[in-house]
Amino acid sequence: MTMEDMVQKQSLYRQILGRQWNHLPASIRALHHLSEGHATFRGRAVIERGSSIGARLVASMLGFPGAGADVPVEIHFACSSGREVWTRRFGGKVLRSSQRKAERRNEPLLAEDFGPFRVLCALEPAENRLHLSVRAWSFLGLPLPLLLAPGGRTFEEDRDGLFHFHVEVASPLTGLIVRYRGWLRPAGEPTADLGGRKALVDE
Repeated sequence: MTMEDMVQKQSLYRQILGRQWNHLPASIRALHHLSEGHATFRGRAVIERGSSIGARLVASMLGFPGAGADVPVEIHFACSSGREVWTRRFGGKVLRSSQRKAERRNEPLLAEDFGPFRVLCALEPAENRLHLSVRAWSFLGLPLPLLLAPGGRTFEEDRDGLFHFHVEVASPLTGLIVRYRGWLRPAGEPTADLGGRKALVDE
């Protein structure tokens, strides 16, 4: 087996992060460990939506979930040949995207496709978090100005061994589009010890 073969058998996030992978908290590595196959994680989330007309139009076009507190969340991962398909269910709303490795200016990046949009993000570990920072984006393959790219604080975090997420999508043209935050754990694990909504609160 060649070194290239060994790398290709690693999970997508491990390929992008390289040696930094080993410094991630166990709960974050657990969510991103698959290179082939399927996995399901479940949890709860708080969802906020932007109020501007533009924000509502963009959120509707991309299929973002509506606002809600203590919303049940399920994420199904299908991983194959270096590509991951994420199917997110927020209550009854489904949000699907696909991810793969990309490179820009010799920097390994995560490419995520939402419909006709592709967003390139750097994966940046810091203490108990993994930050995602937008580097470029495009529409139907056409590059778009970075100044207009969707931004906001987006990170994954370990809290007492539990995976937490904080996703914020905003634009200079629309303001906040959507923000959702909460926790996840592998499907089938007990959730009674989480203290309900208390686990959702950002410190």
